[in-house]
Amino acid sequence: MTQLKIPFMKQAVLSLSGGMDSSTLLLRLLKEGYNVTAISFDYGQKHRVELERAKSLVDYLNNNPHRVFTVEDKVIEKYDKVTYQVIKLDGLTPLLNSALVSGGNDVPEGHYENENMKATVVPNRNKIFSSIVQAVALSKATQNNSPCDIALGIHAGDHAIYPDWRQEFRDADMHAFKVGNWESEYVDFYTPYLDTDKFGILEDGAGCCEVLGLSFDEVYKRTNTSYKPYPSGNSDYKSASSVERIEAFISLGRKDPVQYEDETGPVSWEVAKAHVEQVLQQA
Repeated sequence: MTQLKIPFMKQAVLSLSGGMDSSTLLLRLLKEGYNVTAISFDYGQKHRVELERAKSLVDYLNNNPHRVFTVEDKVIEKYDKVTYQVIKLDGLTPLLNSALVSGGNDVPEGHYENENMKATVVPNRNKIFSSIVQAVALSKATQNNSPCDIALGIHAGDHAIYPDWRQEFRDADMHAFKVGNWESEYVDFYTPYLDTDKFGILEDGAGCCEVLGLSFDEVYKRTNTSYKPYPSGNSDYKSASSVERIEAFISLGRKDPVQYEDETGPVSWEVAKAHVEQVLQQA
């Protein structure tokens, strides 16, 4: 069996959706000195603008030479480009039953606590994604003779309506990976947000931007959380994913830099904020 050695530069494979959580995790990985391979998935999602945002964020980061992280209280400057790949699974689209994919029912509005949010489940989505990410991470570990982390932006606020985010699923999935692959012991999870919520993630992102010398607004305008984006690419502010994102920005006391829209056209941040505050009062 290959004897792997841990190099100075750590490596990670990140499942980058283009949303707020995984985008923030990308910043954290760079701050902590990881060499990152980011993977997005095209499975025919209605909100595939997230793929454009993910690519835009990677381009922004790769064109910005400021990479700063700390090792044993010493500040180190290093510039490594993020490797980015989109995996096309859109052949699955007509075979999947979910409101999130093209051809499915309308995406429901409201709060995640509502029963109708189960319509946003995509059957076995995270198992499909995790199998691919695991394969890439193991390939990097063996190719580079170095352990590799699988980075996931999962957090304490992830919801019970998504069973493939539950701990028992992740444990069983990782066990199957370990059993089914040689040298799989050199792949592990990196999930720093397990004990925090979306506000905590956004707060960490603000700190990462400061350390890395990045613009908070430039980073987060290159993310999408809306499950019901408009043809313009602008976000809605009524679907549960948007409500949760806006709530985090309200808690942080910062304006969300993405453009929101409704059936009347683009709306101001204050309109989106007021709607979410009303939803939260009713929840």
